[in-house]
Amino acid sequence: MNAPLAHPVPMLDPELLRSFVAIAETGSFTTAAARVFRTPSAVSMQIKRLEEHLGVSVFARDARNVSLTPDGSVLLGYARRLIALNRETVTRFVTSAVSGVVRIGTPSDYGEAVLPGVLKRFAKTHPSVVVDVVIDQSSSLRKRLAAGQIDIALVSCVVDNAVELGEVVMQDRIVWVGAKGGQAHMIDPLPVSMWDEGCVWRQRAIATLDAVGRRYRVAFMTAHASGQRTAILSDLAVAPMGQSFLGTDIQVLGPDCGLPDPGTYELLLQVAPDAPPPVQAVADHFRAVFEHFRQEGSFLY
Repeated sequence: MNAPLAHPVPMLDPELLRSFVAIAETGSFTTAAARVFRTPSAVSMQIKRLEEHLGVSVFARDARNVSLTPDGSVLLGYARRLIALNRETVTRFVTSAVSGVVRIGTPSDYGEAVLPGVLKRFAKTHPSVVVDVVIDQSSSLRKRLAAGQIDIALVSCVVDNAVELGEVVMQDRIVWVGAKGGQAHMIDPLPVSMWDEGCVWRQRAIATLDAVGRRYRVAFMTAHASGQRTAILSDLAVAPMGQSFLGTDIQVLGPDCGLPDPGTYELLLQVAPDAPPPVQAVADHFRAVFEHFRQEGSFLY
């Protein structure tokens, strides 16, 4: 008796999934095309091929908006997991023999949250690569990257900044925070803990305070996340912070506390031009960690 022939299941091209995820996250074919380094028409053709493979529509489109269909929402979870697994597989088998030195630059808050996951994974797959880390403000890291002093920079910028070059790995809200049960937000003028002048959080926070006429004074200034938390937890000041980097020991302060919404920002992964394989390998690990965060809500595996 002959066994029935199984129909082969089509394999999904990771490049199609990358473009699909980029559109889902940006809500725009044009913006997504820039992220994956393709033209909008090429990305549109990729999505057409993806829909033909699956036999469903993944996006609902009109003249201005792009949104996921119910099938597209289901696919998004699978796509992120497949992309992350693909990158992990490639870095494990293809780039395991890579050696050299990679210089990474990141602000202290992102460094504390993101670097442990990146470096832990990278040390397992690339034991021959030496990693040097520089902790500095985003404005200084941009200059270091341009001067060739570092190979990779993780920097923050305002949303839709056409001048800023880099790959958007996260969009996040800026929120005001204070000590749980604290009183600092009730003081006039408002005591504020700030980063340096190049910090996007600071720029947005000051702009919104000025816009609503809320008086403030800089009560604490630091370039490190630990110093910022010290000012907050001691109830010396309130501070602007990325919502995804909050701990359990502080509380968000909103309009009900007299504090305006500072808006959103983007986190960019910037890689030196013509980066050698070790640098590209570290960049891939950054991407994988951020994909894991979007899927699981944690930077650590």
